[in-house]
Amino acid sequence: MSLLTSACTNVFLQPDRVLHDRPQRVGAIWEEVRFQADDGTKLTGIWFPARTPPAKGVIVHFHGNGENMTSHFLYAYWLALEGYHVFTFDYRGYGASGGGKSISGAVEDGAAALRTARSLAGAASDRLIVFGQSLGGALALASLEKDGGAGIKGIILDSTFASYQEVARDKLRRWWLTRFLSRPMSWLLISDRFAPERFVARRAQAPLLVIHSQDDPVVPYDQGRRLYDAASEPKEFWRLDGSGHTEAFFQRGPQYRPALLYWLDKALPKTE
Repeated sequence: MSLLTSACTNVFLQPDRVLHDRPQRVGAIWEEVRFQADDGTKLTGIWFPARTPPAKGVIVHFHGNGENMTSHFLYAYWLALEGYHVFTFDYRGYGASGGGKSISGAVEDGAAALRTARSLAGAASDRLIVFGQSLGGALALASLEKDGGAGIKGIILDSTFASYQEVARDKLRRWWLTRFLSRPMSWLLISDRFAPERFVARRAQAPLLVIHSQDDPVVPYDQGRRLYDAASEPKEFWRLDGSGHTEAFFQRGPQYRPALLYWLDKALPKTE
């Protein structure tokens, strides 16, 4: 059972400490940020200041479950070129952050990242947008619950699931040895204590954008739709054709980046 529990945890948390890419390769202006979670775990993030001040707002990026922020930052960095501060960071056990991986620990780290982003943002600290991708969206919602969500003006959930247990069940059904026991095993192997659908239903009334590919091979489409259905207004759903996972602002950037900038303009108050 302990082996299966570990394997299930590894479905959701797959960190490494490899340096995959450097911000200077793309000519970014950036700063490494060291901060701590409430339990003292030392964390690392990257701050990309808005290229054209004053900043329109602050994007706090919660990356997906694999590798670390050095392989994910390009999904959000482009927003710094459009006039937003961008803060991305690694959960414990990932990249240059300390500690060992855990979902509950990552939620603590997300709350610490939100506090840190506010402290770095200056006058823009009351214009925060949370941008979570895949697992990052799940962690973002739980972190907002813990943090309280001060200054949050919008939430973007890209390819995020509604239930940890349902995703585990989907993975278990794909293996013939566990196919017929997927439901009871999912209850035993992972908790839905941090289930995104619970937190999205209780979120502050900031605009919500949910994005999901029709044939997402990693997180089933119905998980994204279920998450959207659990949320109250104001909310918006973008269904992407095809089988991509977190592709909207990278592989499909020419189509969806302008659409996101328009959505952000609507979500954020105008600055003087």
